[in-house]
Amino acid sequence: MDVLTATLVQRPDLAPLLKDFNSWPSFMQQDPVSSLYYTDPVAAYPEFVLVAVDRDRPDRLVAKGYSVPFTWDDDPSESLPEDGWDGVILEAALDRFAGRRGNLVSALEISVRPDLQGQGLSAVMLEAMCGNAAALGFASLVAPVRPSAKHLRPEVSIEAYAAMLRDDGLPVDPWLRVHVRAGGTIVGVSARAMTMAGSTAQWREWTGLPFDTTGPVTVPEALIPVYCDVTQDYAVYCEPCVWVHHRLT
Repeated sequence: MDVLTATLVQRPDLAPLLKDFNSWPSFMQQDPVSSLYYTDPVAAYPEFVLVAVDRDRPDRLVAKGYSVPFTWDDDPSESLPEDGWDGVILEAALDRFAGRRGNLVSALEISVRPDLQGQGLSAVMLEAMCGNAAALGFASLVAPVRPSAKHLRPEVSIEAYAAMLRDDGLPVDPWLRVHVRAGGTIVGVSARAMTMAGSTAQWREWTGLPFDTTGPVTVPEALIPVYCDVTQDYAVYCEPCVWVHHRLT
């Protein structure tokens, strides 16, 4: 597919289409920190929201990418927020409230229309996101990557999974592989990049699973097991991520 990419500054007419598709399972939409960014990224960070359209159908959104600037005083090749995706959004919100621009850009999400996945559009969006950050004057883009195949190995630690390589030296995980091929370097992991907690009734609603036994619960599409405590009537999921650093200059 031949696509055109742009920011929402360049294509504000596409903003209403951003909610046309959502590839995340219900439990992934329960992170309370996410509303600090997703309540209105169009108004807050339009120059950091990327869209892609089919060149032959420029009114059809085929992929989208969300990124955000934040302030980080350490070298991103050595240290990044221990609280991963949540940490980036919190730092970005503090910057926004204080009127700071930030000195580093983080990817937050790249999503492709479900019927168009597997055609290389995620790599196109990552390239566009890196190019956009560089054009805005930033020297680095980082990504708290949610490994796309980690859910198939929920029993494996995120550290061990991030270190798994194919015979050609590239990561076994497809999404990590896209980042490395694009010049990114895996620089660390976060054990608590996102946190979703709720009652057992809420988790039953979000997943369709019984959540009637205390202990770890394997949930489809979750990267690690969800911990359930029936006596206390709650379950909590701390999703890990893999930090990737892209040098832009």
